[in-house]
Amino acid sequence: MATPNAQSIPAAPRPKPVIGLMGGPGSGKSTIATLFAELGCAVIDADQLAHAAMRTPAVQQLVRQRWGSQVSDKGGAIDRAALGRIVFADPAALAELEVILHPRVHEARHRERQEYLANPNIVAIVEDCPLLLETHLEAGCDQLVFVDTPDCLRLERVRASRGWDAAELKKRDERQLPLDTKRQAADHIIRNDQDLSLLQEQVRSVLQNITNQMPT
Repeated sequence: MATPNAQSIPAAPRPKPVIGLMGGPGSGKSTIATLFAELGCAVIDADQLAHAAMRTPAVQQLVRQRWGSQVSDKGGAIDRAALGRIVFADPAALAELEVILHPRVHEARHRERQEYLANPNIVAIVEDCPLLLETHLEAGCDQLVFVDTPDCLRLERVRASRGWDAAELKKRDERQLPLDTKRQAADHIIRNDQDLSLLQEQVRSVLQNITNQMPT
């Protein structure tokens, strides 16, 4: 979870905006979320919350009961890579895992959001959730931001960071709504194929635009 660090943008009028962040795997949403945090936003990272939930004894027990030793590493912990290979090859298995994880992630999200809403030093709340539209979380957001990144660059990134090939990226994309659908749903688009300084300017401009639209 990125930590707020207000520097350049003054505190926004209350109520503070909730920004939904969208983009495909490898689009660089985490980088964008970090840039929002540097401008005083709090980031709710659904992936990190899911990873934390996966480490709890209750979830590990449920996962082992369902998928057995094939998803355990030598130390007895859940092997996330092995589990991922199973569930992303089988929509029914993925749905089963989501039934286990999603309620716990949503509960953690709600706790974090309430904490951030009560903090006067936070400019805005950024929801970094890969399945924002798929799980209908956009209803709780004031504005949606889509991180638009060329497919070739996304593939380069996930190959380097996660060891995915083109087939794996395509498989992961197919488990989400089409990127065109997310792009069309967005209120703002950030193009993530430029250098860091230009990316920072885009994020600053989008945040300023969003905070200016909030009622006093």
